[in-house]
Amino acid sequence: MQKGKWRTYAFASILIVAVAAALELAMGRVPWCTCGHIKLWHGVIKSSENSQQISDWYTFTHILHGIGFYLLLWLAARRVPPGVRFVMAVFLEAAWEVAENSPFIINRYRAATISLDYYGDSVINSMSDIAAMMLGFWIARNAPVWAAVAIVIAVEVLLLVIIRDNLTLNILMLIHPVDAIKHWQSGG
Repeated sequence: MQKGKWRTYAFASILIVAVAAALELAMGRVPWCTCGHIKLWHGVIKSSENSQQISDWYTFTHILHGIGFYLLLWLAARRVPPGVRFVMAVFLEAAWEVAENSPFIINRYRAATISLDYYGDSVINSMSDIAAMMLGFWIARNAPVWAAVAIVIAVEVLLLVIIRDNLTLNILMLIHPVDAIKHWQSGG
């Protein structure tokens, strides 16, 4: 990739991320955890700091978003340069982060998933999620296909075992809640 094009893609991506952050702040999202400190990692799911710190267990699902976006954009727009597809993926992830932090989706999570106390992401967590998607996209672009598939499977299984949730269940429960899954996720 030519240096000038790389700069253009980087600038476009940074601009998209900045607009997403500004939109979230305008929607009333807090910039960072109101607990008074910023941590790189917060691993307690049932906690007021979940989705408020820089990263948490759900950050891994955003890496999977990047792998998935790479695949979808490769299938739908394979003739488009990879840098443009990357910017498109950043846009999709940023759009999801803004939507995910809207009252409609927040209330949907509370009603349909184990995230009963979920009140949205802090802006720093949301921007970290976008960065995680970028990492996933980079992995999918540079790793062998078998490695990307192995990462998806490993992350899904790991999250299922450790937190009783993963990207697949998150999507399922958001779209079509299943009481038996919600009960199991709650520890029942």
